[in-house]
Amino acid sequence: MRDYLESQLKAVWPELRVVARAANGIEALRMIDEEAPQVVFLDIRMPGLSGLDVAARLVDSRTPPHIVFVTAYDQYAVEAFEHSAVDYLLKPVNLERLERTVAKLKTRLRPASPVEGAVPAAALQALLAQLAAGGLTAALPTPTPAPAPLQWIRASQGDETRLIPIEDVIYFQSNDKYTSVFVADGESLIRTPISKLREQLDEQQFWQIHRSVIVAARHVAGTRQDFRGRVMVQLKGRPEQLVVSRNYVDLFRGM
Repeated sequence: MRDYLESQLKAVWPELRVVARAANGIEALRMIDEEAPQVVFLDIRMPGLSGLDVAARLVDSRTPPHIVFVTAYDQYAVEAFEHSAVDYLLKPVNLERLERTVAKLKTRLRPASPVEGAVPAAALQALLAQLAAGGLTAALPTPTPAPAPLQWIRASQGDETRLIPIEDVIYFQSNDKYTSVFVADGESLIRTPISKLREQLDEQQFWQIHRSVIVAARHVAGTRQDFRGRVMVQLKGRPEQLVVSRNYVDLFRGM
């Protein structure tokens, strides 16, 4: 399927450069983080993480890519648009249909294009009509007001449970099924995924610098580039340095 899609893309979009191909959702997230592509084609059913799972994490990025879903099941289409998809393609991918998708992408990639991730109302209405004609129903969620920023973290440290004031946190780092909370006197664990944690933090006080790292702005001493050209965050009074992924380097322009 990947070979076929790439060959079709070469036919309808010759100037497009494919920077990476992934075999599963976890690999896709890693490659997207490393390459920072402008466009991502995601199969909805993938091993490890589904395409919808990957998209849900990508839309939390500072500069998320434009997403096109590839699927054999059109009942996923509304949910795909909820994840800020530009479009969705049904397998097997039809060349004429792909040309329309490419036209949408080119419009989105122009400097004067609408806000990234926005879904044209006409396209969504057409999609809902198509689903209704097929006897399928779907509901879009009603936005809820944003909660107040988190003030305390309840975390585990060994056999103890600590109540950590948010102002004591230096940075958060994703750690397998947990999230590590680093403070001046050690490291604790919480079960909240970093993607959910970000929603509860004051974005002026906490900066996401990597898909797996959020740092407290007041603890950032500066940045430097390592021998590989990566931007590294230096912390006040701490030896470790944190990698900034390409999606977040704009935070540190001019530093």
